[in-house]
Amino acid sequence: MPVKGWCPGAWAPMMAEDGLILRIRPRDGRLTAAQTQGLAMLARAEGQARVGLTSRANLQMRGIKPERHAALLKRLAELGLLDADEATETARNIVVTPFWQENDGTLELAQALAEALPNFPRLPGKFGFAIDTGAEPALKGVSADIRLERHGTGLRVRADGAQTGEDVTLETAIPRMKDMAEWFLAQGGRRMRDLFPGQTAPVFTPPPGVCEAGTLVAFAFGEVPLETLAQLGEIRLTPWRMVLLPGVKTPPALPGMILNAADPSLRVFACTGAPNCAQGFAPTRPLAQTLAPHLPAGRTLHVSGCGKACAHPAPADYTLIAGPDGFTQNGQGLDPEALLRHPGLVFGTE
Repeated sequence: MPVKGWCPGAWAPMMAEDGLILRIRPRDGRLTAAQTQGLAMLARAEGQARVGLTSRANLQMRGIKPERHAALLKRLAELGLLDADEATETARNIVVTPFWQENDGTLELAQALAEALPNFPRLPGKFGFAIDTGAEPALKGVSADIRLERHGTGLRVRADGAQTGEDVTLETAIPRMKDMAEWFLAQGGRRMRDLFPGQTAPVFTPPPGVCEAGTLVAFAFGEVPLETLAQLGEIRLTPWRMVLLPGVKTPPALPGMILNAADPSLRVFACTGAPNCAQGFAPTRPLAQTLAPHLPAGRTLHVSGCGKACAHPAPADYTLIAGPDGFTQNGQGLDPEALLRHPGLVFGTE
């Protein structure tokens, strides 16, 4: 049943001005080549032009007609991209490092956690887990309440915000994560970080391009054109508006792909804006695209359709917020037409 004002899933999408917002949680954070091609065909049949990448390493479609929801669920199930029910989907809030290697235990741990979650206590809807067991930590800056991390040659379970954790083995890791979830509920918190105030982790965002595990490919606004999705082959999802092409060192040239770490689009954030969002006072993406080439090196830009700042809750170097009377920057009104003619006005370069 579609709902409003909630983090959407596939079983429980959220209603927006342009239709349903639906998120897909691929198992283990990866899709096979058959799944990427099948999902592209399915999305195109639903009138989509692209799919979104989320900060939880999920996929998103929006503008789905409510009467198409049941049929869409059936097709997602056929592709192996749907949980058995809403409760299972909600509980399986797991981010897996995309940099895992064969036989390093990461997939086994992620799968064991997913299988065990139905036996965990019922947790808050946004309560999540991170399996950060690659050779190097990658998910410390990604939102997760319970973390399973590589520690030396072993493993460690750690509460989000805690400086230390408990050493575990492949056999004891999941039971200890369950114990920690039960402890969390006994404290009465909403998120684990509420119990460890003042502790923050550095944000890690790898650059696009060739890496040891393959090639990281980015997309402006985290949106993948369907013609590109259909040709990517096997992918691993990431929480950085990128996908990893495992083992690929020479990626094909496909529409929308960003491989240059210096591309200013990677430092521009914009929500959907009007008219697709009921809260949006103005379109955001066209303005953001116009301003991107003029963004000073190393700086970030956030263009928001309203004061909620959904696309980028963290502070940006430059923030434009749409309101009833147009965009403002630092409380000062801006003329959108003037911005389109002189983009440097936003950055103080004109």
